[in-house]
Amino acid sequence: MERVRTKKVKVGNLYVGGDAPISLQSMTNTDTRNVDATVEQILELESAGCEIIRCAVPDEQAADAIKHIVKRINIPLVADIHFDYRLALKSIENGVSALRINPGNIGNQNRVKEVAERAKEKNIPIRIGVNSGSLDKELLRKYGGVSSEALVESALQHVKILEQVNFSDIVISIKSSNVMQMIDSYRLISGKVDYPLHLGVTEAGTLWRGAIKSSIGIGTLLAEGIGDTIRVSLTGDPIEEIKTGKEILKSLGLSHKGLEFISCPTCGRTEINLIKIAQEVEKGLEGMNKNIKVAVMGCVVNGPGEAREADIGIAGGKGEGLIFKKGKIIKKVKENELVEELLKEIKDM
Repeated sequence: MERVRTKKVKVGNLYVGGDAPISLQSMTNTDTRNVDATVEQILELESAGCEIIRCAVPDEQAADAIKHIVKRINIPLVADIHFDYRLALKSIENGVSALRINPGNIGNQNRVKEVAERAKEKNIPIRIGVNSGSLDKELLRKYGGVSSEALVESALQHVKILEQVNFSDIVISIKSSNVMQMIDSYRLISGKVDYPLHLGVTEAGTLWRGAIKSSIGIGTLLAEGIGDTIRVSLTGDPIEEIKTGKEILKSLGLSHKGLEFISCPTCGRTEINLIKIAQEVEKGLEGMNKNIKVAVMGCVVNGPGEAREADIGIAGGKGEGLIFKKGKIIKKVKENELVEELLKEIKDM
């Protein structure tokens, strides 16, 4: 697929937009004022593959904590701020790599200009974040409620405020809990501006439902070439957001980082406990940092052939299974030893 070319914006030590790879984001759910807990979570997210992290900055104490957090992490930190321009200034002073703030909500033009000028001095971009739950009343009246057109107009109003003070290091997100509305909004704004787009379905839900909604919304747009950075929003451990985001990118061929796991759905030909084996293999692979594809297949007849593109895998038989590499069988193993033998082979690769 050909990506829609957008402006390139520097966020800390990486770029968003242009020809830069699509980056993966998450947001801490710790109290930002608790520096140790927040740093611990960010470092775990880094290990899982998070490339940009966002922290809520609800007050001055949280803004002060930023100074201590950024010294102990390795990825860019975005300060998430609502309404108070002073928290934006404090966060810039304390070393954030980007701001998430809507300029129309932080006061008059002078305040916007002060934040923009300070951000420009430090090469800090501003992400404008519009979502379906925070639309201006005038726009709701104009469009008769929340709509893609209303969301886009809101985003463009905020963009205009920054452009009027000569600030253009902008990233835009337009999120909705309605997947089709989210897709339509990004399609619409993609044709109107060349700023990088941060994709996400807001309030997507718990792990299972949220992962499905996010995969459809984010995946559809990425498949059309729209989007420069993504965040999967889930009610739960942020690590699950990174896992889901990585799978979305890998499934579209947009990332080749890390291990890929495939398994067949089982059928009447299956003569081993494939579900249990697949779960055990998947668990055993956690934390392995190898760029390989692993397959767990239920059928000796078709398994190696169907998973020929896998680097290594299992094909089940009756009470036993075959371990194969690149479609070629390397050994026959008893069912109760399959998982252990496969993981041993993978570690040796």
